[in-house]
Amino acid sequence: MKKLLLGDEAIAQGAIDAGLSGVYAYPGTPSTEVTEYIQSKVVSDQQSAISIQCRWAANEKTAMEAALGMSYMGKRALVCMKHVGMNVCADAFMNAAITGVNGGLIVLAADDPSMHSSQNEQDSRFYAKFAMIPCLEPSNQQEAYDMMAYGFEMSEQLRTPILLRVTTRMAHSRAVVEIAENPRKQNEMSMPKDVNHFILLPAFAKRNYAELVAAQPSFVAHSETGGHNVYTRGTHPEKAIVTTGIAYNYLMENYKAEMGCSILKITQYPIPAALVAQLVADGAREILVMEEGQPVVEELLRGMVPSEIAIKGRLTGALPRMGELTPDAVRTAIGLDALPTYEKEAIVVGRPPALCQGCGHRDMYAALNEVAREYENARIFGDIGCYTLGALSPFHAIHACVEMGASVTMAKGAADAGQHPAIAVIGDSTFTHSGMTGLLDCVNANANVVVLISDNLTTGMTGGQDSAGTGRLEQICIGLGVAPEHVRVVVPLPKNMEEIKGVLREEIDYNGTSVVIARRECIQTLKRHLKAKKS
Repeated sequence: MKKLLLGDEAIAQGAIDAGLSGVYAYPGTPSTEVTEYIQSKVVSDQQSAISIQCRWAANEKTAMEAALGMSYMGKRALVCMKHVGMNVCADAFMNAAITGVNGGLIVLAADDPSMHSSQNEQDSRFYAKFAMIPCLEPSNQQEAYDMMAYGFEMSEQLRTPILLRVTTRMAHSRAVVEIAENPRKQNEMSMPKDVNHFILLPAFAKRNYAELVAAQPSFVAHSETGGHNVYTRGTHPEKAIVTTGIAYNYLMENYKAEMGCSILKITQYPIPAALVAQLVADGAREILVMEEGQPVVEELLRGMVPSEIAIKGRLTGALPRMGELTPDAVRTAIGLDALPTYEKEAIVVGRPPALCQGCGHRDMYAALNEVAREYENARIFGDIGCYTLGALSPFHAIHACVEMGASVTMAKGAADAGQHPAIAVIGDSTFTHSGMTGLLDCVNANANVVVLISDNLTTGMTGGQDSAGTGRLEQICIGLGVAPEHVRVVVPLPKNMEEIKGVLREEIDYNGTSVVIARRECIQTLKRHLKAKKS
């Protein structure tokens, strides 16, 4: 059976067909569609007895921990996140490599080179190397589908988590995928044979770590013999090309047979040392490394091949150091003339992204800006979400935005330094993701901070997924120790502007920690809800 699928959808379908029991994720482009696809299948195929645990987690760390718990019980679990989510789940991820797994466990990390919707470029392959676990990197949608069954089998065979790394173009491009007609049944529940493997007291952890180190040769051997890494000797083997993941497609789009280069395609890590040795033995004198992201393989090869062999890639300028690879960049790197480009007259003025018309964040910023102007040098610390667009025209309302949850604790640090007023702007989903602990720090220090939670009742930036704290933000803030009289709720509408400004002034002038919740449903999810009611 064949389907036209996004890379993300191929991964999701592959997981379902491989006997998945639970998917745990926090939404983030370009990974979101994996979980959404599984959710849609669980809902639409209820009559087919598909039973998969599938809910959005509060953040990537809790998702990773829940998946490890599912694996502990012998079931197959998938964790999904974008690249910066790996930073959030790093503690659980790194220690999962030490505990090992019972049921198969795959961690999907979707990297975003060129920062299409991210605050940095980051290569998740480093995390696999850091944790000393295998990594898969499909070059096309069919491989993405096939690697789910392969990855779960490998995870259970080697008793280790597997990292599956994709990038934006892989995640968001479509291709025809041949899928299984008879999905695998889910694992039966089973307990770990050695419970101490999951108890990381130093005595047990030392033993587990020794086992992980001892397993490295088997991981390399699996990479060399698993069939996903392919070496092809060329007619002119003195020139060799090493490609990884989607970069292989860019090479094939431009490569001409008469070039005669030897080609090593890597889609499974650790790097297959035997295949690299064969490439060298065949006479390679120059190796061009093509990889999407940072120069992971390029750096590793420098320690694997003789020093007289020239290695070229992103570090040498043969390919751009930053951003996505492109077919044109690859074409130039292999010595072909660049294809002609054509200048065209701009007939539309460039339009930067902006908050939707009718968005509650707009009215929140309008009131906040008016009040902030009444104070000398007010500082407003922003966070990750739709409302980050408040940094742009026409509001220019925030003065910092670093990572999820940073608004609250940066405001606290600024207040500690003597700044007044110090205001944090954070969304409801980001607050429950990683802002709550910062608020607890503020309460414990009685920091002179106003935390403005712009609550649109959803995770708006990534398409309207459920927000973990919907309907409970007041109780959460009071539970963390904020005085109930200083947890205020306003409705951001033009008619309420004077009330909102009055509340903000009162809480800024209060010498302590306060929270103002500006609550109005996202205009986009509201439209969908109204449409659903009519139908």
